[in-house]
Amino acid sequence: MAPIEILENLFFIERGYLNANHFVYRSPNPVLIDTAYIGDIEETEHRLNALGVNLEDTRLIISTHSHCDHIGANKYIQDKSGCDIAIHTIGKHFIDTHDDWATWWKYYNQDAEFFNVTRALNDGDSIEVGPHRFNVIYTPGHASDGIALFNEDQKILVSSDSLWENDIPAMTLRIEGSSALFRAQDSLEKIRALGARIVYPGHGRPFTSVSDAIAKSQKKIQTYLRNRKDIGLDQIKRISIYTLLMHKGYNQNSLFEHLMQTHWYKETVELYFNGDYRGMYDRVMADFISRGIVKSKNGKLVTNVKP
Repeated sequence: MAPIEILENLFFIERGYLNANHFVYRSPNPVLIDTAYIGDIEETEHRLNALGVNLEDTRLIISTHSHCDHIGANKYIQDKSGCDIAIHTIGKHFIDTHDDWATWWKYYNQDAEFFNVTRALNDGDSIEVGPHRFNVIYTPGHASDGIALFNEDQKILVSSDSLWENDIPAMTLRIEGSSALFRAQDSLEKIRALGARIVYPGHGRPFTSVSDAIAKSQKKIQTYLRNRKDIGLDQIKRISIYTLLMHKGYNQNSLFEHLMQTHWYKETVELYFNGDYRGMYDRVMADFISRGIVKSKNGKLVTNVKP
C-alpha cells in the first residue's frame, strides 16, 4: 500500500503484523511517529527514502508505547541523527531504568535496544508534528504506557494499539496486571468521547467506522472476561506467529523447543492450560496449518501473515 498523506506532508505508512504502522512528517527536519521492528530497518529506511526523508535528518521520534514493533528502530535512528524521542512518562521510566520486562522484550524474547528519552508525555499534553498539533490521549490496557494522538482540527486519531478495526491486540496480563482489560475498556470510552472522523491504527488499514470498531473491541474484552482461556489461546496464537515473523521462519523440528525456552510460552500454558505444553503447541500449529496460515517449506515453518 502506498503512503497516505493524511495532513500536509504527514504520511501514514501501513506495514503488517510484525512491523507497526508508522508516520513521517516530511520536511528538512522530519518527525516520525513509531519506527517499526528493528529486524526490518532496511525496509523502513527504504520506505522513508522513497518519500524523500533521510533518517540522519530526523528531529523527533514520538513513540506511542515501548513495545518492540513500535520502538524497534529508535536507537538506530537516534544514533544516526541525534534526534529527540518522546514517550509517555511510564514508558520513559521503563526505558530509563532498562526494564526490558515491562516493555515485553525479555518476556517475549524480542529484539530491541534502549535509547535516550528526551521528553515525557502525559495525558492532555499537546505535541507538534511539524505545523500539526496533536493532543496526547493516555490509553492503557494493551500497554501501560500506551498513548493515542488526536488532531482536533481534522478529527484524526492515531490510535496505535488502543483501537483496531476488527480485533484487539495481545493482552499480556502477567505483565500488564489483572486489571488490564478494565483499563482497556476505559481507554475505549475515552476514544469514543473524542468523536474521531478517521482512525489510523497501529496495525491494519485506516478506518472511519469508529463506533463499530469500539463495539467489536468491547465485545472481545467481554469474551475474555467471561472465559479466561480465550486470553491464553489468543496469546499463544499471536505470539507464535510473531515468533515466526521475527525469525523469518523456524526449523519445524526446533520451534517447540525454542518456545519452551521462552518465559511467555511456559507461563501462558501453565496459567491457562494446566501446563499442557506439547498439547497446546500441537493444537495451535494444526489449526494454523489447516487454515493455511502456517506451512512447511524446506524444513521450516513459515507464515503468510504480512510482516
